[in-house]
Amino acid sequence: MAPRGEQMDLLGWRALPQPVAAFRAGAIQAPSMAGRLARAIAIALKDCGKTRAEVAALMTAQLGRPVSENMLDAYASQAREGHAISAERLAALVRATGDRRLLNLFAEPEGWAVVERRYLPMIELAAVNERQEELRHRAEDLRRQVRRSGVLS
Repeated sequence: MAPRGEQMDLLGWRALPQPVAAFRAGAIQAPSMAGRLARAIAIALKDCGKTRAEVAALMTAQLGRPVSENMLDAYASQAREGHAISAERLAALVRATGDRRLLNLFAEPEGWAVVERRYLPMIELAAVNERQEELRHRAEDLRRQVRRSGVLS
């Protein structure tokens, strides 16, 4: 923050990091999980800044087995439900695109989130603070019970 009386540098402003990457609300709507996954793959491929040929080449190198642009097209198509992506290929796609929203797609319905490892200490700190608050409330309740019972005056 700028000292009092000084103006903040608007060009120096940076957005806060996003600990959880998720698709924009409504972007992957489909009647089935397979359909949502196909939409998510299509968006990840579009947003990654690489051509499908480049993504296919990266996945081929990672897996040691050929992945073609046609396979990527099939994975990204809701109309081709018979061409579901395997977990191994999905992991390779996440690495090739750098898009962890694909992983969060499966975590989110369970109430979970895929976060970067660097945020784990902050998350644990928040959990510790919550637990401390619970223990403080419990200690206060016990003190009240002890006073009411007349054990300690």
